[in-house]
Amino acid sequence: MSEIQPFLPFLLKGALVTVQVTLLGLAVALVAAFVAGLGRLSGALPVRWAAGAFVETFRGTSVVVQLFWFFFALPIFGLSLTPIVAAVLALGLNGGAYAAEIVRGAVLAVPRAQVEAATALNMTRTTRMRRVILPQAVPLMLPPFGNVSVDVLKASALVSLVTVSDLTFRAQVVRSSTGETALIFGLILVIYFMLASALALFWQGLERRARLDGRAETRRVRRWRHQIAAGGNPSA
Repeated sequence: MSEIQPFLPFLLKGALVTVQVTLLGLAVALVAAFVAGLGRLSGALPVRWAAGAFVETFRGTSVVVQLFWFFFALPIFGLSLTPIVAAVLALGLNGGAYAAEIVRGAVLAVPRAQVEAATALNMTRTTRMRRVILPQAVPLMLPPFGNVSVDVLKASALVSLVTVSDLTFRAQVVRSSTGETALIFGLILVIYFMLASALALFWQGLERRARLDGRAETRRVRRWRHQIAAGGNPSA
């Protein structure tokens, strides 16, 4: 352990890069998930096809190939990306393709009666989605979103293949310098586990809060339905 102690700050800087790439990748994944997931439910056929093509392409191909494509192949077409940008796009779009099906499934899981109640109030499609459907669908999305976020974190170890100086990249450097293979990779195994646990706790906290908010929204929609049945005119 004393042999690698001088390298600990070096490894911790790599862990910060891993966290940065993971968080940026998750941001891209969430945006892509909602755009593609809701796009697959669109009434416009071209939008559904485009969203479906995105999901199937990124789910059906290897994240390593996608990473190499963004970093090594795009410059052939005149578009060069930095290693960090290529890494974030590959991780984010790959994770977003899987999460898009989570969004689609959660929206479809909202009871039809809730949508009908909102339609009876003359809500537009956008207002129904914002006020009625998403508040009930989001709590259903959060547990699988947590799984996707951990997958993105674990996949971030691959960004060392395109010269991103992340935790895995720096661990390889330290291993080459010290020869302590088992100790180095045991250490980064613990670091990845701690990062994954922190992500899991974050999503569990969001899940508890969203579940409470979703119940409140469901009660509101039920009140609207009762008022409509009684001949009232509730405010949207």
